[in-house]
Amino acid sequence: MRIYVLGSNSFVSEMVGCKNKLCELGFDGWIHQDYEDHVNGVKLAFPEKNDVPGESAEFKRAHDYIRAHYRHILQSDAILIVNLEKKGLKNYIGGNCLMEMGMAYVNDKKIFLLNDIPKDSAYLDEIEAMDPICLHGDLNNIEK
Repeated sequence: MRIYVLGSNSFVSEMVGCKNKLCELGFDGWIHQDYEDHVNGVKLAFPEKNDVPGESAEFKRAHDYIRAHYRHILQSDAILIVNLEKKGLKNYIGGNCLMEMGMAYVNDKKIFLLNDIPKDSAYLDEIEAMDPICLHGDLNNIEK
């Protein structure tokens, strides 16, 4: 199964770690090459904004990340959303991840959440409507 890894850029190191773990488990795990290059110090995939990794609208447009993620989702069997704690919000899923989940959903791709659905999210109903599979923090919970 080919699984594309996504998440908030605050979690970029953990996202690359999850991609590596998926490969160890025998899946075809992958991530946008810019993010892997960022973690490996090859290039800056996104600038820091207020001391937190992030992408401004200008930066997203310049690198065409929204369309790139869409194309990568289409090339995958599933997506994995790395949803960790961010700014005190447990299992954080932001606007970009919500869009990416929607892209996967309308294209009949499986949606895995590393952790549980964020109960404090303004998008709770939308997230639940896409029937994501919660892995409860353990990638071993993905069935082959």
